[in-house]
Amino acid sequence: MIGRLSGILLEKNPPQLLVDCQGVGYEVDVPMSTFYNLPHVGEKVVLFTHQAIREDAHLLFGFGNAAERAVFRQLIKITGVGARMALSILSGMTIADLAQAITLQDSGRLVRVPGIGKKTAERLLLELKGKIGADLGPLGAHAAPDAQSDILNALVALGYSEKEAQAAVKNVPASSGVSDGIKLALKALSKG
Repeated sequence: MIGRLSGILLEKNPPQLLVDCQGVGYEVDVPMSTFYNLPHVGEKVVLFTHQAIREDAHLLFGFGNAAERAVFRQLIKITGVGARMALSILSGMTIADLAQAITLQDSGRLVRVPGIGKKTAERLLLELKGKIGADLGPLGAHAAPDAQSDILNALVALGYSEKEAQAAVKNVPASSGVSDGIKLALKALSKG
């Protein structure tokens, strides 16, 4: 199994990359969350990988961190969820959002991801309950504290996109309460 690639990024064509590892070019499919954090073409890149060997193809999937790869591996174990759908899920929501959706059994968040219907969302929630939400909760770096998730939800309810809201919440000190955090985030959004 190829578990990690370290090399020079040669091409970026979403969702596929070409990475040169000492003269060998590897084609790697990545979720958009990893794609947006890639260095420029010609620079060094390190990816955690998952190799899938099928009868008709050998596929390589890359991730910016080990946690993302672990979630991908959990997703593809579920009946009816293939590698493409797992990439779509990781492209459509952060690991923290997925963990929170599973913990709260909120199928509405999953249905927003292209290619995920109500039945598939419910199957994901059922089969991942206690696996992803419980695993990622204590890590801290991947799960937003309650106040920060409340601030994020408030900003989204006010009409800001999830990306804008997440960027604003990053600037809010972790010690802030919900109401103060919302005020600080709104100030940051009005300046931007």
